[in-house]
Amino acid sequence: MMKVLNCLVVLLLFAFQVQAQQFKTHAVKEGETLYSISKLYRVTPFNILKYNKEIKQGDVLKPNTILVIPLQASVSDTKPLPDTSGNTPAVSTINDQEVQREPERYRTHRVRRKETLYGISRRYEVSEDELKRYNKELYSMPLKKGMRLQIPVYPEIEEDPNQINPEDFEAYIVSPKETRWSIAHKYRITVDSLVALNPSLDKNNNYLAVGQELQLPKLPGSTVEGQEVQLYVSYTVPPKKTMYSLSGEYGITSEEIIKLNPMILEQGGLKEGMVLRLPEKKIESEEVNTDNYIFYEVKPKQTEYSLTRQLGIGYSELLALNPDLSRGLKAGMVLKLPKEKAGTLEVRNSLILDKINLLDSIRRENRPSLMVLLPFRMNRLKLDSIASVERSIERSNALKYSLGLYSGALVAMDSLADLGISVKVKTIDTELSREKVRAILAREDLSGVNAIIGPLQAEVLKETAVYAAASGVPIVAPLSAQSDLELPNVFFSVPSDSILRQKMLDYMESIRTDQNIIVINDSKNDSTRVRIQEKFPSAKALKVLEDEKNISVDIEALTNLLSIENENWVLLETDNFKLVSSVSSILNSAISDTTQVRMFTTNKNRGFENDVISVSHLSKLNFTYPSIDREVGNDAFVRRYRRRFGGDPDKYALRGFDLTFDLLLKLAYRPNLFGTAGLIGLTEYSGNKFDYVQEFTSGYFNRATYIMKYENMRVMQITSASNDL
Repeated sequence: MMKVLNCLVVLLLFAFQVQAQQFKTHAVKEGETLYSISKLYRVTPFNILKYNKEIKQGDVLKPNTILVIPLQASVSDTKPLPDTSGNTPAVSTINDQEVQREPERYRTHRVRRKETLYGISRRYEVSEDELKRYNKELYSMPLKKGMRLQIPVYPEIEEDPNQINPEDFEAYIVSPKETRWSIAHKYRITVDSLVALNPSLDKNNNYLAVGQELQLPKLPGSTVEGQEVQLYVSYTVPPKKTMYSLSGEYGITSEEIIKLNPMILEQGGLKEGMVLRLPEKKIESEEVNTDNYIFYEVKPKQTEYSLTRQLGIGYSELLALNPDLSRGLKAGMVLKLPKEKAGTLEVRNSLILDKINLLDSIRRENRPSLMVLLPFRMNRLKLDSIASVERSIERSNALKYSLGLYSGALVAMDSLADLGISVKVKTIDTELSREKVRAILAREDLSGVNAIIGPLQAEVLKETAVYAAASGVPIVAPLSAQSDLELPNVFFSVPSDSILRQKMLDYMESIRTDQNIIVINDSKNDSTRVRIQEKFPSAKALKVLEDEKNISVDIEALTNLLSIENENWVLLETDNFKLVSSVSSILNSAISDTTQVRMFTTNKNRGFENDVISVSHLSKLNFTYPSIDREVGNDAFVRRYRRRFGGDPDKYALRGFDLTFDLLLKLAYRPNLFGTAGLIGLTEYSGNKFDYVQEFTSGYFNRATYIMKYENMRVMQITSASNDL
């Protein structure tokens, strides 16, 4: 317990330090170095590099580069880095003016062989002029071996040179469709610098609210008295190039071109092959947001080659979109890419995610700690009778689901053990009782728990989530798809009906050419018909005949809607197995050499699984539907499950394995599930896949689905270029 308290104290102290941290911006001037700037602000180069990841030790700083300077980090707090620039260290200044300093005492230095005045000044962090001022003989004679010099030692400056100048910053109001990456790109800083300047931003998610106010450094040209350094490029004149087209391309007059390149007049005009000096092209200002671009944050040790291969874009095209790349590729840079690239990359909230192989990225020193809350109802089982237990399992869905999920979870833990990951698990029977869960939560210490799987009941899940939120513990809902309450710490592992419907319609849109679309729905699914017709305005609707006892369709009306010129796509939206059986039978009979029919649904529920429905009919209709899972073959999980339990896993065991294996791999990669969710995109296992997307205060929702199709009396997964199908 004391260990936990000590950790909490450390975390609290860190939180206070982050809030107390203040920053200043500095616009680099000609000739300045990382070392001289660190001396100016009395911080170490290490601290400047920490908040400006786009530069590295030893880089030549470009004029007008905006640096974020941490003011509270003193020289004694952090590890200093040596200056490799070769420049003379700058004397501490205030307001860019040299300050006349009086030494409080002197130290003596005896000159050694081959020492120079420059080397001594660097050693004692004073200027050469100061050495001469207190050693007058140096004005008239060179430095010699054996000379004894007085080295001034100055008192600490009483005034605070780190006074924040509000004019260095500006308030920025977040607009719709802007992200942290688009704003960082616009201001030429890293996302880390943006967060450092705005400590109120949440570290566990990337959410920005429209209208939110941020503090950001003014762009170059506004901080340093409006100065702007013009950069030039070399340009080789191609055949048939004219002064008129050249001036239009670079946005300057012919006179300005000649002024920069007098040889044009000397050689009688513009000639092919001439190498001209021209101003770097200015990129026209444009709105940078998620409507126009997606973004990528450069990672350490990336090269131009690896970056262009990963992003699938040529370096010249990348450079045209991001001119700052001409100064070199730096970790932390935010690059923009065309929105059209999103189809071939893993993108979340307009940020391109790196493909992370969790199996290759786990850290064996991490020991995930889980709590499993499932209703095994052991208090009601007669364990001395196998027949009685089997009957109880058959009668209780809660028990059936729990045993399936937990058996799969055990296999997942075995698999993690084989990888060298030690997992701490505490499994508790909730007995399908809210009071029992309340008692569990009251007595259990959640401070060391990385995640909770369960409970199953929606109402109890809400109560558990609210309680666990106080300890920052995420809840993984194994069977729930959504909640009517805002539960920001819940990971809903089952894609909702709305997500399944959207993915189905998106898939149909991606493959549609000239098909004739017909919608058949019962009264309970009329809203679905409306959604389909919004997506496909030309879709025809067939009214279902239904009363208290019967439900059917008019065969003649349905037949008349079928086209003999184009393939027919029939969307059937119902949970009534009689309607499914009737419609599939009618459509199967309508198939001929002149009439092609394919049947779809956006929600394959139990109505499609009744024994009266012909699998043969569904197969001939290539019945296609969205699914949260897929069929699993004789893979490694199934074989391991058989060895441990002596039988085949059901879909709940499969789900229990995939869900637990995914969760434990993520926690072995990084113990904070909230942070990991923002870094890792789509993951896929034996029969399920996961792609959690945060909806701010509502929670994390799995949007990964499959599109399945009946074909040749088998159910097959459809592979598609569309994301997450």
